Amino acid sequence: MWLDLSTFQTVVASTPLVAIDLVVRNRRGDVFLGLRVNRPAYGFWFVPGGRIQKNESLDSAFRRITLDELGRTFERASARLLGVFEHFYDDSVFANAGAGPDTHYVVLSYCLELDDDPTLQPPVEQHQHYRWWPQDELRFSPRVHKHTRAYF
Repeated sequence: MWLDLSTFQTVVASTPLVAIDLVVRNRRGDVFLGLRVNRPAYGFWFVPGGRIQKNESLDSAFRRITLDELGRTFERASARLLGVFEHFYDDSVFANAGAGPDTHYVVLSYCLELDDDPTLQPPVEQHQHYRWWPQDELRFSPRVHKHTRAYF
């Protein structure tokens, strides 16, 4: 269930959001990241992911998020849970830093390892560019958001 913007802004200001992040690896072990074009985490490279909706099962959310973020549907059973993480941001989708509600996410991070040559068709609404990053490079790059680096 999607919320209208006013209700969603109240939720962001009042409670944590629950999300799934996707650590997508190709057969070389490189990790798929997108350059964020919206808040929070604007201007940083970040793993794909999305919020879980009210009354949406984890399996349904995983299928929807992989389709929305990668252009292909994957099953949660094909991924490995990396853990539960907390992400705190000083800003939100509603405002620039310091001018609106902050954002708190509780994130279920999953690793999705692709054996085949991945053909992904990610959207451009939230990320300007996409690329495969070697893990050793992303772990130390200040261009990769600290919440993404924490997965490694």
